Amino acid sequence: MNPDLDRLQPYPFERLAQLNAGVQPPADKPPISLSIGEPRHAPPAFALKTYETALTRFSNYPTTKGLPELNQSVADWATRRFGLGKGLDPAAQVVPVNGTREAIFSFVQACLNRAEKPVVVYQNPFYQIYEGATILAGGEPFLLDCRPENGYLPDFDSVPAEIWQRCQLVFVCSPGNPTGTIVDKAAYQRLLALADEYDFVIASDECYSEIYQDESAPPTGLLQVCAETGRHDFRRCVVFHSLSKRSNMPGMRSGFIAGDASLLRPYLRYRTYHGCAMPVPTQLTSIELWQDEAHVLENRDLYRQKYRIFTDILEGVLPLNVPPASFYLWPQTPWSDEQFARDLLAHENVHILPGRYLGRENNGSNPGDNHCRLALVSSVDDCEIAARRIRQFIERNQ
Repeated sequence: MNPDLDRLQPYPFERLAQLNAGVQPPADKPPISLSIGEPRHAPPAFALKTYETALTRFSNYPTTKGLPELNQSVADWATRRFGLGKGLDPAAQVVPVNGTREAIFSFVQACLNRAEKPVVVYQNPFYQIYEGATILAGGEPFLLDCRPENGYLPDFDSVPAEIWQRCQLVFVCSPGNPTGTIVDKAAYQRLLALADEYDFVIASDECYSEIYQDESAPPTGLLQVCAETGRHDFRRCVVFHSLSKRSNMPGMRSGFIAGDASLLRPYLRYRTYHGCAMPVPTQLTSIELWQDEAHVLENRDLYRQKYRIFTDILEGVLPLNVPPASFYLWPQTPWSDEQFARDLLAHENVHILPGRYLGRENNGSNPGDNHCRLALVSSVDDCEIAARRIRQFIERNQ
């Protein structure tokens, strides 16, 4: 077996299951989960109907590069959403993928040259796939701590020159998981300048980009910054997007990677051997979802309602900073994050994720310590019940 498998740490939810082993939640309080970032809003009815109609297409082998109509719908959506001007070439600059998780993992395997002892730079705390993909591709992680004192944002200028010289790939997660913070245009521009100087790839994970607070200020994307600065070939840049969060279709496993054609060409060859083509019914449904914005607007409104509920109910007992985007809250806990999560389950039957499980010790401490991640994915009513239970729990134990 690959010896690097032994270097992988348990996934956060495996650690959570171990933490909660033996806990007996109160039977009179139905469970409410805020731990897993799995959207629970109803999928768009028109998408389910399209999928049902397309079921006969399971008799067709899908192509790895995707239906031309799907790639065109993705290119059109990205051009509209991010103001790309000259747009994307659907045949050369778009590849459909089975959700961003598998795409991020596989892109790292195709991207890194392990013979050169590559470094991969990413935020800490982070989406765990960055770490696993890096290790199994023979790379060395370099972590950028996102702490309260830096606004939970990565500081690219803190990376030593010797790390940049070995760096082959930088992951940006914006809007961030778990923080909900947004990397701004200036930070992207700085990173692009560093990429040109040191010759590394920038991979921007933007799967939360369509869940934001201010309708007049959607999050900036990497390709958007490229287009605004005349980088129309998107050199050294790729982005990942998904229908899981945007359209409440996590189980459909549909997304795309787009950007530099010179990177996507060999990556497509890798995927051809990897055997991960998107099923045709999924492709046909995805086309309609990328063409519709009404359901996305409704989705954002529901999350805004839930943010208001949490901030109103928890005011004065748990300091909350509503992030500009994503569906997470990332508060500091009144006591140890692990103990807080276990006690909350034991007394209130509310599941949350300790922040330390999403980070790694770096520079003497784990930036996730004494934080917790609350995923506001349950119904509006359940979120209100959960917020009231959390308030009662803190008040009883203070």
